Amino acid sequence: MSALFAAAEPGKVYLVGAGPGDPDLITLRGLELIRTADVILYDNLASPGLLAHARPEAQKLYVGKKRALHFLRQPDINRLLVKKAQQGLAVVRLKGGDPYIFGRGGEEAEALVEAGIEFEVVPGVTSASGAAAYVGVPLTHRSKTSAVTFVTGHEADHIDWNRLGHTETLVIFMGLTAFGSIAKRLLAVGRAPETPAMAVRWATFPRQQTIVGRLDDLAQKIVDAEMKPPALIVVGEVVEFRDRLDWFERLPLFGRRILITRPEGQSASFAARLRRLGADPVELPTIEIQPPADAYAALDAAIARLESYDWLIFTSQNGVDRFMERLDASSRDLRAIRGRLAAIGPATAERLHELHLKVDVLPKRFVAEGLLDALAGEDLTGKKILIPRATQARDVLPKELIARGADVEVAPAYQTVEPEGAAEELKNFLHGDDRPDWVVCTSSSTVTNLVRMVGAEALAGVRICSIGPITSATARDNGLTVAAEADPHTMEGVLAALLAAVERS
Repeated sequence: MSALFAAAEPGKVYLVGAGPGDPDLITLRGLELIRTADVILYDNLASPGLLAHARPEAQKLYVGKKRALHFLRQPDINRLLVKKAQQGLAVVRLKGGDPYIFGRGGEEAEALVEAGIEFEVVPGVTSASGAAAYVGVPLTHRSKTSAVTFVTGHEADHIDWNRLGHTETLVIFMGLTAFGSIAKRLLAVGRAPETPAMAVRWATFPRQQTIVGRLDDLAQKIVDAEMKPPALIVVGEVVEFRDRLDWFERLPLFGRRILITRPEGQSASFAARLRRLGADPVELPTIEIQPPADAYAALDAAIARLESYDWLIFTSQNGVDRFMERLDASSRDLRAIRGRLAAIGPATAERLHELHLKVDVLPKRFVAEGLLDALAGEDLTGKKILIPRATQARDVLPKELIARGADVEVAPAYQTVEPEGAAEELKNFLHGDDRPDWVVCTSSSTVTNLVRMVGAEALAGVRICSIGPITSATARDNGLTVAAEADPHTMEGVLAALLAAVERS
């Protein structure tokens, strides 16, 4: 991306449209600026997920505004933008939707011009177009309308409804609480009571809520559903397309909140897959990967005599990664490997393939017992076998290999510990209003730590999806009921198990 776009420049302000909500809808230019900014001023309509792309040292300042609740007033925001730029910092003003469509970006740009501050405007997907796309309502359609009008509900008393009331498609921003009054004005100027109308809250998010009605009854439906801002309202014949064109709320995992307990940095691709299927993934790791208690002494010693092993058996991607880190830190390299390679699962095998190492044995069942079955035809008598793995692991593999006559050395490559502060964060999440529907557990250690941190009772009513039988057994031993189990025992298998369980329910 850096080859396409220049980084944020010191002393310059960037008014960046964050899009309608889904963080994947940010523009490439906007994402590049977030990644390189010194300061980010963001509001409550900009997705928090976008801030994860910022540099760790970047200042992230919340300047959100809500009706009747101002964290910072607009003149204060203007002054803060100028001040930060004058300090020689690269400043991103991250705004929900598009900066120039009811985002007050024009006012901020004027303040920057008056102060002599250089600026750039990066358009964003508006909440109107984003909401329309995600609820199945095209704002224009040749058979229905060729005109669209955007209005703000905050200024309902100052709008000429005689002039705008008959616009074929009317999109009302920030008009949820005032819609009863707006509907009366539209009816008073002759708009038909049966005109289709809809309200959508949290558009493009998995928690998207849509209410469809008519001009004369939508206001009451909003009250009955206790819908709260932020929301957008669309009035016009195009609302009739929703029944046929709605795709987002029909996604197989739409609205399901799924807690992922994998270590930090290892669940991003899985979370992205869940989002594309309509789910709301929440990444709260219950384990953290750290060096073993012996600070790699055993693994370093094994690497020093690497050419002496007949077999290297890897049981996880983490084992591969830690092994390679220690190999890189030594005076050796991959040329020292003389033995054959075995991997318990396809993800582990793939990590070895990325290093241009071919796996000799990959079992059909991705557990220790499956690997033992796959090695049944091998004469292991007197063979030296190295297993770089977690400190906390079952002994079934090394014990059985020893029983078959092998000389087995287990070298701790890492240990899993409870992430600092994770227990409190998990407790707050599980006791909040938006409890998860599912918890995905990808190892016995994720289950053990989860139960130790929050207690089995905190998970009552939450469905558990396990990556395989060993993890499932640990869950049951800890008093949990497993609602779905992956087969094969991979993240692809977990996804398939979730989809199947949701379809059954």
